[in-house]
Amino acid sequence: MDKIPMTANGNAALQEEFTRRTHEERPRIIAAISEARAHGDLSENAEYHAAKEAQSHNEGRIAELEDQLARAEIIDISKLSGDTVKFGATVKLADEDTDEEITYQVVGDAESDVKAGKISISSPISRALIGKSVGDSIEVAAPGGARGYEILEVTFI
Repeated sequence: MDKIPMTANGNAALQEEFTRRTHEERPRIIAAISEARAHGDLSENAEYHAAKEAQSHNEGRIAELEDQLARAEIIDISKLSGDTVKFGATVKLADEDTDEEITYQVVGDAESDVKAGKISISSPISRALIGKSVGDSIEVAAPGGARGYEILEVTFI
């Protein structure tokens, strides 16, 4: 059973989703199934089948969350420091082609969200960044071709 590295914020977000799914979604879906069942013939009851499908999806996600929370290894990034990129680091990069600046935080797989600037520790860009420091250049294979970045800043917030 491998541990899953996770920030405290990521763990809190998963815990919040777990609570919402078990205390709000589960009872709502059970009520929808009961209501649909009251309409009679289940073989042709679309509401019943939709509610059962929603229940299956919700219970699957609850099981996934339980597993992730049980295996979570919470890393307190406020206690980390240094000038090399590691788990929890917030890294400011400059695209070597466009000079566009991008900021990412290296987080666990379960909490990654590229749109929010959180990239998974197992992503290609994170793997290229780990162990590097300010001033280093990296090259990452992207769908549109290789991209080069220079590390401008490494912080632990």
